[in-house]
Amino acid sequence: MLIMPAIDLRGGKCVRLMEGQKDKETVYSGDPVAVALEWQAAGARWLHVVDLDGAFTGYPVHLSTIREIIAAVAIPVQVGGGVRERKAVEDILECGAARAIIGTVAVQNQQLMHELLRDFGSRILVSVDSRDSVVAVAGWESLAGISAVAFGKQLTKFGVERVVFTDIRRDGTLRGPNIPAVTAFARETGLKVIASGGVSRVEDIEELRGLEELGVEAVIIGKAFYDGRLTLSEATAAAEGNGFVS
Repeated sequence: MLIMPAIDLRGGKCVRLMEGQKDKETVYSGDPVAVALEWQAAGARWLHVVDLDGAFTGYPVHLSTIREIIAAVAIPVQVGGGVRERKAVEDILECGAARAIIGTVAVQNQQLMHELLRDFGSRILVSVDSRDSVVAVAGWESLAGISAVAFGKQLTKFGVERVVFTDIRRDGTLRGPNIPAVTAFARETGLKVIASGGVSRVEDIEELRGLEELGVEAVIIGKAFYDGRLTLSEATAAAEGNGFVS
């Protein structure tokens, strides 16, 4: 299982939000590029970068910073946040991103999603953001009226192979991942899943590693790292089943 450190961009800084709420922000660094280099030096094999301002406004805001991050590191970077038009996807990929993450557009414009999957294949990653089992869109500010599992099944029919599954109620809370929700989503959709939201302990990672046979292949971790509750080496060891046994 792969561990992906998260870098969330807002106002040019590296921040974390509580449950995606704008007014519950913690700033961790004013230099996101330096943060990316620190994660690479610590042994990260992928980075997960989200343009929060883009998610709230509907179009990527921090393309220059994203480009600088990707140019500075030698590891692949996946990027999301406000990627709701074809041009936004193209801009993200032209920055050098390994994957562009779409969310809202996958719900609201499935014709465009089909075209993006046709043209860019595995470089398109879909984000399934779940609040109380219902898909949320537009920076998590609106509900789409479809369950996460039903949406996941739709994505499978479109030929999507891999998604980021985020439980919004757990994101940034350090309360642990929603294991039943991740389990149900992975089992019922058959998608490869990158789990996100709530991880705070080695034991959380071990529980998610137990879902590998269902397709859970990676974990995104943000706040637990930045608050010093976990180190990347500890998380990686747990993800690989090497020591740190609960």
